[in-house]
Amino acid sequence: MFKLTTLFFLIMFVIGTDTFLISPLIPTLQSLFHIPTEYSGWMVGSYALGYALFALIAGPLSDGWDRKKVMLSGMVCFSISTMFCGLATGFWSMFLFRFLAGVSAAFTAPQVWASIPALFPAQKIAKVSGIVMAGLAASQAFGIPIGSLLASIHWSYPFFTIGICALLVALFIFYVLPEMKPNQAPKAKTPIFSRYLPLLNSRTARRAFFAHFLFQCGFFAAFSFIGKWGADRFHLSIDQAGYMMFFLGLGNIAGSLCGAQVIKALNRFNTLVVGFLVSIVCFIVLPHLPSVSVFESVYFFVFMNMGVAFPLILGMLNSLNPAIRGTISSLANSIMYAATTLGSWIAGLIYAAFNGFYAVSIFAAICFAGSLLSFIFSGILAREGKTKKEYAS
Repeated sequence: MFKLTTLFFLIMFVIGTDTFLISPLIPTLQSLFHIPTEYSGWMVGSYALGYALFALIAGPLSDGWDRKKVMLSGMVCFSISTMFCGLATGFWSMFLFRFLAGVSAAFTAPQVWASIPALFPAQKIAKVSGIVMAGLAASQAFGIPIGSLLASIHWSYPFFTIGICALLVALFIFYVLPEMKPNQAPKAKTPIFSRYLPLLNSRTARRAFFAHFLFQCGFFAAFSFIGKWGADRFHLSIDQAGYMMFFLGLGNIAGSLCGAQVIKALNRFNTLVVGFLVSIVCFIVLPHLPSVSVFESVYFFVFMNMGVAFPLILGMLNSLNPAIRGTISSLANSIMYAATTLGSWIAGLIYAAFNGFYAVSIFAAICFAGSLLSFIFSGILAREGKTKKEYAS
């Protein structure tokens, strides 16, 4: 069990590092490739777009395939496409290679969340999910700063490093992960998009997934331009931006590791309400803070809330129907990356239009408020048992 937990942690760490790496690199790549600010968000959005589009297909397909083969193939392709990013010669080649990396990740990461309930006993699922989520958080705390330091030598080095690490993780998958073939007989296989019908037909699911979309849209809109804001407001270099990401990533790790205890003490409803309200206040005050140290300290609470809330949200969504966990997990990840695409694009537009982070932070606060209300009115927080029966039918 330790080897599997370590493997899933490493998968999320590698993919998370690649996902978030562009944020501190935006000022450098923007200058190198002569990209206007209003379009620079697409260097984040291209990866997210590839993920969002293909996760919708990857989820239902993976429910009918051996998850080990899907995860292994996805990680190998992810490794190759990420290394090609280091060979990009301009905006469009970077856009293409980031898009392909996102497609590869769409076939890999959702398998992790879908595999945990299948490989671990019920009493271990929450703990393992928190540890795996900590891998995503650790990518911000350690992967991004290391990538930023490598980029200070040459911007391409982080992409080559991540690509090689992903290839090593693929070998780990090959030797450690057991086969996970589908339980369904070939005759019983459901058409790909028909698997989404139980979710689309439920008002609870529609509202919950919409809340998930708003949550991710707000977070990644603000996150995508932390490095840009740090350079413009506080004149941070690329390695200094990496150190800032390290500190913020610690908040995510702290939230991931203590999330189960927080939820147990406060219950799911109070955990989301308190965390979201604190984050909304943080977003409102962030642009007005006088120094980078105060900025980091306040943003720390936003990242801590992300570490607590994200596994909780994925857990609630995956509980809707155990028979289609791969589909649900892929839909949740697809929505997350669609939100990242839209959020980073909107953030780039309003950052350029209003010449700073002010409008971006207000946009993020509005998204979080809408997400909280949608979660509450969906009923998923109070009706988990009923929801399970509703989907099972």
